[in-house]
Amino acid sequence: MEAAKTLVQAFISCRLDYCNSLLYRVTDNIMRRVQSLQNAAARLITGARRRDHITPVLCQVHWLPVRQRVEFKVACLVRQALCGQMPIYLADDIHLVSKSKRRSLRSSSDNMCALPRTYNSFGDRSFGAVGPRIFNSLPRGLRTLDISYKHFKALLKTYMFRQGHGAL
Repeated sequence: MEAAKTLVQAFISCRLDYCNSLLYRVTDNIMRRVQSLQNAAARLITGARRRDHITPVLCQVHWLPVRQRVEFKVACLVRQALCGQMPIYLADDIHLVSKSKRRSLRSSSDNMCALPRTYNSFGDRSFGAVGPRIFNSLPRGLRTLDISYKHFKALLKTYMFRQGHGAL
């Protein structure tokens, strides 16, 4: 089982995570295909049959469903941008409301990102629009910039795991 897990991680999981932020808001057909690949990999690792329900299998290997993996990645990228750990060309699109030159708002103390105005569906899917929307949807405790990036990722995965898999 360990050999299968290592092979799946080396050949499949890393490919699922590579540039998966581009999968945000893609069609359901494309997302089903990618989710099917993840499900097959989880079944290979655990030895589950095709007829077995996949949610307990994903819980067993502690994997987020693909849609949540995409949101996890985008939230991590926004966190890095806010902490100055990203290239300038990406970080320029992400700003906290408290750092903006506009008037002071009540949300300034909540580490909320400023949401840009977009005018078409391509703009709605851009990192500068999607990132702040996802980051602002996180609980206040996750939006704090005082914790380390490693701790943020662990808390975020736990939050998303509970949100996606329920109380299993």
